[in-house]
Amino acid sequence: MRVLPSVVLGAATLLFLVPTSAFRPRLRAASPQQARPAVQAPTVGHSAASIQELKNATYRGVEEAGHAFTLTNGRWEGKPYAPGGASAPSVTFLRDFRLAGDLDGDGADEAIVLLAAATGGTGEMTYLAVLGRPGGTLTNIATAAVGDRVQVRNATIDGGRIVLAIVQAGENDPACCPGDLVTRTWELSGSSLKEAAPVRTGRLSLDTLGGTEWVLKGWAWDEPAPAAPEVTLKLDGTRLVGSAGCNGYFAPAKAGDAPGDLKVGPAGATRKMCPEAEMAVEQRFFEQLAGVTQVRFVAGQLALSYTKPDQSFGVMLFERRGTR
Repeated sequence: MRVLPSVVLGAATLLFLVPTSAFRPRLRAASPQQARPAVQAPTVGHSAASIQELKNATYRGVEEAGHAFTLTNGRWEGKPYAPGGASAPSVTFLRDFRLAGDLDGDGADEAIVLLAAATGGTGEMTYLAVLGRPGGTLTNIATAAVGDRVQVRNATIDGGRIVLAIVQAGENDPACCPGDLVTRTWELSGSSLKEAAPVRTGRLSLDTLGGTEWVLKGWAWDEPAPAAPEVTLKLDGTRLVGSAGCNGYFAPAKAGDAPGDLKVGPAGATRKMCPEAEMAVEQRFFEQLAGVTQVRFVAGQLALSYTKPDQSFGVMLFERRGTR
């Protein structure tokens, strides 16, 4: 993508539009469990266990597994449903997500993680699991189902309770395309997680991105973005704005017909020259931004699906500013 120079007129700077490709057709993102979880999701507080310990721990309470199981480097796969068959139950540690806090008031942090369970079909059940060290041994204290193909927008601990802001299927939504914004809360009670009544807060729309500055963390599911130069994105009215790594940019954004569908128009940008490595990052970001077709959330991260010139697709991953 070429960015034309700006012209300074007195105290004003005229920004020239940067042409991008035409609006892309709607295309669903691949499941994050189909790729290695290389981009780390939010971590809050000090966990009762390291990510590596949690990715190799023993878990229970996942219906698809049918019994207790132990992850190996973040994954477990059971026996095929039919001898020699390709379909088998699997559980994946979701996007290196880890939340930590004292849930039982004993002064020690518990670790909260997300697991994704699949049976070989289109469904993907998300589970919330709590681990601690009663007696000094890392133990899966409690597990609760969150839902099929839900999207976790944000996760916090409030007053010893786990609070998830999620996107889940509304009354008329197909399972593939959830659109209801819901806040759900769990409290640890002994060896179980008790859920309070969920609170619906609206529908997934372009405005859902508002009030947050997002920082690019992954070019793809398994390809981290460099820490510098920093690429950012936020919603300003009906435009996406931010830094492309060297220059500031803006691009008109419009919601599509289905929840999460997004059309990005031709981008505009300032013009200054930066080192070659920074310009390469900027060029790649502009090329991928031009093809964005969908917004979704994965374990607290913003995922922008985009189409490529060859009509294959990819995903860029962003983290909230100040998450770490």
